[in-house]
Amino acid sequence: MPELPPLREVIARHGIAAQKSLGQHFLLDLNLTRKIARAAGDLRRRTVLEVGAGPGGLTRALLAEGAGHVVAVERDKRCLAALEELAAGQAGRLTVIAADALELDERQVLSGPASVVANLPYNISTLLLLKWLDRLELFDRLVLMLQREVAQRLTAPPGGKTYGRLSVMLQWRCRARTLFDVPARAFTPPPKVVSTVVGIEPLPAPRAPADAAVLAAVVAAAFGQRRKMLRTSLKQISDDPGGLLAAAGLDPTLRAESLDVGQFCALARAHAAEMG
Repeated sequence: MPELPPLREVIARHGIAAQKSLGQHFLLDLNLTRKIARAAGDLRRRTVLEVGAGPGGLTRALLAEGAGHVVAVERDKRCLAALEELAAGQAGRLTVIAADALELDERQVLSGPASVVANLPYNISTLLLLKWLDRLELFDRLVLMLQREVAQRLTAPPGGKTYGRLSVMLQWRCRARTLFDVPARAFTPPPKVVSTVVGIEPLPAPRAPADAAVLAAVVAAAFGQRRKMLRTSLKQISDDPGGLLAAAGLDPTLRAESLDVGQFCALARAHAAEMG
């Protein structure tokens, strides 16, 4: 890589103060950003999608770790200028896209399976994950820095308070594991929470058969009233929740947090049959 000016100098020159409304907390520690990049494995000859690139801290690390091509998505115009400066010296290895990540059609910017490596804006991380679960064929792995509370939900087993809709939908299609925490003091400005880096690998096939849309509806209904028994919470989607649960082989007095992914899939199949 060509010699780069210090990131703090770039931030000062472009007047890039982190904006709370955009969920911005900049990670400037090169040791940490390179640790995150290395967590994605060998990036040589790989395309990496980075969402919420900011002024380019993690972007620099991805390039330094040898990523074949980085596609950096950022909506903040102040950061775009800094990213374009970085791209100018990378011989085509960095493409900067000015877009809202929630509205971006990744199929239009990725030519093949890509790795996602990103420090996700906290205010849209769950929505982004749910969106990406609908297009997992685009990704071979995801290494994401998230608010620790969200990371715990991704890896939560059944039976606990952190197990919920996101846990089921992600674990149905993926294997997720916690990699390491990043303390608040590492960021500028420091957030009020600890961050956690999570590694996510799409499975070759879902853990159990189910229609994605039906499963999503069942899981949303079940956790929409998680303190109530399933025979009550499922009234949102079924006129006969008792019969639906019986068809899935489930006790109607169970609550949503007690069901594992396979049981939710059985419930989704029963609901699909119920709808005809």
